[in-house]
Amino acid sequence: MNFSFIKTQALGNDFVILDQRHHPLTLSESQIKMLADRRSGIGCDQVIVIEEPRRPKTAAFVRFFNANGSESEACGNGTRCVALLLMQEDETSLMLETMAGLLPIHRSAAGVISVNMGQPKFDWQDIPLDRPRNTLDLSLRYQGVSKPVAVNMGNPHLVFFVADLNQVSIAKIGSKFECHPWFPRHVNVGFAQVLSNQQIRLKVWERGVGLTPACGSGACAAVAAAHKRSLTGRQVSVLVDGGTIEIDWQKESLWMVGPAAFAFTGKINLK
Repeated sequence: MNFSFIKTQALGNDFVILDQRHHPLTLSESQIKMLADRRSGIGCDQVIVIEEPRRPKTAAFVRFFNANGSESEACGNGTRCVALLLMQEDETSLMLETMAGLLPIHRSAAGVISVNMGQPKFDWQDIPLDRPRNTLDLSLRYQGVSKPVAVNMGNPHLVFFVADLNQVSIAKIGSKFECHPWFPRHVNVGFAQVLSNQQIRLKVWERGVGLTPACGSGACAAVAAAHKRSLTGRQVSVLVDGGTIEIDWQKESLWMVGPAAFAFTGKINLK
């Protein structure tokens, strides 16, 4: 059967969106992998499925699938891309529901999209970890990095602070810790270089995807971890390979601000 899709990207982090609000679709793991494959499919970091809303006053229920076919609870950059799609009819605010909970979203007059990502969670059960551990100072060490912070931003993140990102083997270290036994649901692995009280440089090895040009929830996690370590303030610009994500950790919640763009649309046969 042929299905319509929308290809989007946010700072180079790319997504294939299937709007299934009126035509429900159950994707198999093999179909997700095919869609994400950059040679035999469309190619993307994640496949996003928009479903009918499950709660009153929400625009849709959104699901995120990694390139390896696994499902993720949240995706910051992907959420902005969905909002871009759903806000085409002059809407300036909406509420999306995900596995991680409700996400209020606003669009400014200039078209900038802000997502309320909720509060960072640091309790070991919220990450989750295999047993009680000090999430602000984990006793993990490998290839010159050590003592990361674990934080949940709708999905689990591990954040290492490094002196120079150019000297870190991102793929080797990231793939080692992604499926570490301490993390029963696996984990996104971030590497943050603090440049100042208001600026961080970041690379993220995404769970089920690998190294990507940007990671929205990873940027949120890095700022939350850095502030907890007294390395930055609450308003921080996060520099990723694809551009810049602005994070503002307010008292009631953490806001993520960044661009999103359409790439192209089309149809594909899902076998």
